[in-house]
Amino acid sequence: MADKFNVMELQNLELRLGYAFQNIALLDQALTHRSYGSVHNERLEYLGDSILGMVIAKDLYDRFPKCPEGDLTRMRSTLVRETTLAEMAREFGIGNCLRLGPGELKTGGFRRDSLIADAVESIIGAMFIDTNEDFAHVRQIVLKWFASRLETIKPDVNQKDHKSTLQELLQSMHKPLPVYKVENIKGSDNDQIFVVSATVTGVPAMTGEGPSRRKAEQKAAGLVLEYLKEHSKK
Repeated sequence: MADKFNVMELQNLELRLGYAFQNIALLDQALTHRSYGSVHNERLEYLGDSILGMVIAKDLYDRFPKCPEGDLTRMRSTLVRETTLAEMAREFGIGNCLRLGPGELKTGGFRRDSLIADAVESIIGAMFIDTNEDFAHVRQIVLKWFASRLETIKPDVNQKDHKSTLQELLQSMHKPLPVYKVENIKGSDNDQIFVVSATVTGVPAMTGEGPSRRKAEQKAAGLVLEYLKEHSKK
């Protein structure tokens, strides 16, 4: 159960989310990282991830009736990816409400994209349970959260991830493909942060961090793309 000190903070978050929980303890759990205690948000995140994917997939299916499966998949991936969810989490102020263990607090976990993005999915899972599995109600709320992003996304805009975009760009420039290398793995076995470098001919080595090797590689590739974009103007 949410402690008294935390209740007002949770109620303020409910206002920003546009949903009032019948069982406030579910919201409290959705905001609790595994580093804090044995009752945490990972199972809620699993549930919310599936619900979010379904809600966005169906909206895109209706919104773009002539789009092929590939375009729909790329748009959905853009909308539900970690960076998008982290942006949304910051808009809601979710990071300030997270329950984190001492290690995560010390390393600024409340700012980390992976943690706050996971919390968005956990909250969706918690809402689904709190509404007695009223999918239509949860769908309505989630679509309000994504309304501006759904209005602006277009099928003809490049939705590829950073690694794919960088590979295609380098191929078009007849340059060698990037070399990714794990430079370090920080944290405990249950909460690792990968540090990966991306080396491209003619570009300073760029380093990205993430909760998995794949996500760290994407971050590093994104930094290389930013560098190439910036220096192509000079």
